[in-house]
Amino acid sequence: MKKYLLAAGSLLLATFSVVAQQQQGVVTYDRISKVQFSFQGMPGGMEQQMPSTRTDKFELTFGNNQSLWKAAEQENDETNDIRGGEDGGVHVRMVVAGSNDVLYTNFETGKKVEKREMFDKTFVIDDTINKLKWKMTGESKTILGLPCIKATTTKIVTRMMMNMDNGKTERKEFQDTSVVVAWFTTSIPVSAGPAEYQGQLPGLILEMDIKDGTQIFKATGIAEKADLAVIKEPTGKKHLSPEEFKKEREKMMKEMEQNNQGGQRIFRMN
Repeated sequence: MKKYLLAAGSLLLATFSVVAQQQQGVVTYDRISKVQFSFQGMPGGMEQQMPSTRTDKFELTFGNNQSLWKAAEQENDETNDIRGGEDGGVHVRMVVAGSNDVLYTNFETGKKVEKREMFDKTFVIDDTINKLKWKMTGESKTILGLPCIKATTTKIVTRMMMNMDNGKTERKEFQDTSVVVAWFTTSIPVSAGPAEYQGQLPGLILEMDIKDGTQIFKATGIAEKADLAVIKEPTGKKHLSPEEFKKEREKMMKEMEQNNQGGQRIFRMN
């Protein structure tokens, strides 16, 4: 009889432990990005004036098997203005886009809906979760008081290289393989994380290193409660597929280049 009572008690404690695990909350992240520019033939040491890194803050709200990723209130300015030449005639203005972008994910259906703003236009893109193949390394560490497990994967992405040669802007796309390192905690068994890395691992991702520090996400705080009403799909008159959005973006980038052939150059960073 005692054995049965002990077994029942152990089962009750285990059940309580699972129920007590956090199923909703708000995580704040810092995103540290390396910024690299090439200004061939440009005057005034403009390349040296550009910042080498930039830190932005983001917020992840999760609950009800869904999540919403968006930019948080920024402490730094959204632009960097660089002037070159003896008379300051060459002006490069770097604008960081995405402050109003949001990404909604439904883990149950695998659906993603993203709202993107580019050049004063709003786009709504319908997509699905792209599951990556992760490898558990067996390494562990503590982040924000929570035990975390290390996992790695590789991801092939299309990157954009922009060069300025004698005042002319050139863009070139190329395929690049990124090594992604993630630290996640099963203490919060929600398959959420930074940016597009939703629905990937059996626990909340608290830290990520993409391509050896090219981009780093670090969780800076976790709230145990969330306003679940804010987790909803972005709405818009016209919904695009990822392929349709890419075509629209290419068209707008070409228009931007044609409209900025003078001394001023505007770069938008996503």
